[in-house]
Amino acid sequence: MNKQMYKLLGGILFVFMTSFALKQDGEVYFTNGLKIQEVTNTSAIIWTRLCKFPNAVPISHKQKEAPFRTPLDFNNNMPVNKMDGAVEGTFGEVKIKVFNKDTIITIDWKHVSPYKDYTIMEAIHGLNPNTEYHVLLQGRKDKNSPITDISGAFKTAPSSETIEPVGFTSSTCQYFWDYDDPIRGFKAYDSMQELNPDFHCQTGDYVYYDKPGPMSYNIALARHKWHAINAWPSLVDFYSKVPSYLQKDDHDILKDDASPNSEPFGELTFDDALQIWHEQVPLNDKPFRTVRWGKDLEVWLVEAREFRSDNKDADGDEKSIFGKEQKAWLKASIESSNATFKILMSPTPVVGPDRAKGKIDNHSNKSYKTEGNWLRELLASQENTFVVNGDRHWQYVSKDLVTGLLEFSQGPTSDVHAQGWDPNDYRPEHQFLRVKGGFLYVSVFRKDNIPTINFSHYDVDGNVVHEEIIKSK
Repeated sequence: MNKQMYKLLGGILFVFMTSFALKQDGEVYFTNGLKIQEVTNTSAIIWTRLCKFPNAVPISHKQKEAPFRTPLDFNNNMPVNKMDGAVEGTFGEVKIKVFNKDTIITIDWKHVSPYKDYTIMEAIHGLNPNTEYHVLLQGRKDKNSPITDISGAFKTAPSSETIEPVGFTSSTCQYFWDYDDPIRGFKAYDSMQELNPDFHCQTGDYVYYDKPGPMSYNIALARHKWHAINAWPSLVDFYSKVPSYLQKDDHDILKDDASPNSEPFGELTFDDALQIWHEQVPLNDKPFRTVRWGKDLEVWLVEAREFRSDNKDADGDEKSIFGKEQKAWLKASIESSNATFKILMSPTPVVGPDRAKGKIDNHSNKSYKTEGNWLRELLASQENTFVVNGDRHWQYVSKDLVTGLLEFSQGPTSDVHAQGWDPNDYRPEHQFLRVKGGFLYVSVFRKDNIPTINFSHYDVDGNVVHEEIIKSK
């Protein structure tokens, strides 16, 4: 072979390798998955984030013993993109397609921005009730770059007069470092997905800004917490197939017992955290809203951080977790609802009992006794009305000794996160007590044409550990 031929082949190889390298550098990924949120009978919001690499930075730190398996010798000042679980975002554009055999809805290519952490969310309207849809997201760096895709599916809610069985899961309290599967992340998510729920309610403490690995003292570190936990494969798989409704609690918004009056956490302010929340969690309107799922079920999702009084204020008629507008909305909407079963999803306990020492931020505490009494009496005055609460790191069913209101605590998402209550400390309120991780599955159905609701507590492996079956009054 002569020199000219060598040069020709070398040039071809150089062009090929350069082109290949450019394509590789030009790829984008959906490492943080997609979420289908705030689903109604005619709409849904699609969320995703464009990422620079296909996988998160691997975990390299050893951890202390449970609970709160914080990483040992973690350098909070190391570059964020080098931290365990880090997922860098990247500039690019996303195309959204929602479809079934009868419908195709397309949102054409839209750019993502570092200003919003490379996230995109789009409201999809004009859907049919009680109907299955597929979701296809495509991402690219630019129009000349290769396309990456991710798919999902969901079903819209039935209309308010449709009699249809429904089942939903609910979970709370998930600290990235308290994972129980080093590959999948959290076993509870895989166990919930096996139940094929119609939707999922996450009642807060989705991330923990104020726990090490890192401590989220600024916006970049706070965003990192979302990137890391959303990259666990169990969450990616679950949220791409199960519509979700997320509520915030204190650790999602700043630090323990946070309120609008809280001092900044390092350089992270309450308003900063609200901005991050709205990047990561879609909402149609206000953070308090209801979900109607057919004739027999309506769910209230309340906001427990944005409108509250200072926790240290003296109790009285003016002290509130909800604020005046939300409080009026809750009373009017719950009294006017014709749903057979009504469930208040609360990021914090309403009945309890809670730990007596040092707890001053929820309706089961003496610090909010006036509004707590009002809320328990309001809910108990409505037939077939219950509370599902987050924030507690143990599972329980409690019955209020005054009103008879039932409350169901899901417990934390992993066993190693469970703590805070003596498992032998059964109180008169307790119908069930278990200081372990897991989730709650709520099913509503008709048996012999009698509306019935079943609250089932599961462990992280998907085994039923307790259930309460209640027929409509």
